[in-house]
Amino acid sequence: MHKRGRNLRILGIDPGSRLTGYGCIDFSAGRMVRVTHGTLRLSNTGGRAVIALGTRLASIFEGINGLIRELRPGVIVVERVFFAKNAVSALKLGEARGVAVLCGAIAGMEIVEYSPTEIKSVVTGYGRADKKMVARAVTQLLGCDGFETADASDALAVAMCHAYKTAGSVGASKDLAAAFAPQKRTRNMPLAKAMGVCR
Repeated sequence: MHKRGRNLRILGIDPGSRLTGYGCIDFSAGRMVRVTHGTLRLSNTGGRAVIALGTRLASIFEGINGLIRELRPGVIVVERVFFAKNAVSALKLGEARGVAVLCGAIAGMEIVEYSPTEIKSVVTGYGRADKKMVARAVTQLLGCDGFETADASDALAVAMCHAYKTAGSVGASKDLAAAFAPQKRTRNMPLAKAMGVCR
């Protein structure tokens, strides 16, 4: 596992029963570097879930297990689910999230969860940011763009949120840790601005 000394490899997961995003970053000495990102597609190209739910959950399990074996992250971070369009969607989303958590547990990894609002607040400074705003902040911070789906950029944001939260405990510089210090609600500083990436 990539969790030695001051280095931490973080695997972020944005769970979904049709599309599950993943994003992996290395965090060391206050610096975040993208390792990889992408989307596990669990339906046809139109996004319509025509594959049986059990088969899709098995695909999530195999896909995330494969990522863990390949990337050897030190922690897996999953977006916590609070709401969905309807009860059926909420149940399916919860099941997909459960599979992601299970993968981490089987691998003996540390598992962390953050709410969508918390992730958005950390990365953009606005808890109700839309997906375009999140993707733009991720692009500014990591220098990558051209995301195939919003799920992939969201997953990177999940990983980045954990880097922010652990800035003072995994070897971040004092200056960065100070920049990461909690801001007053009226003076909330987005992660990109705190790191001097955006003006």
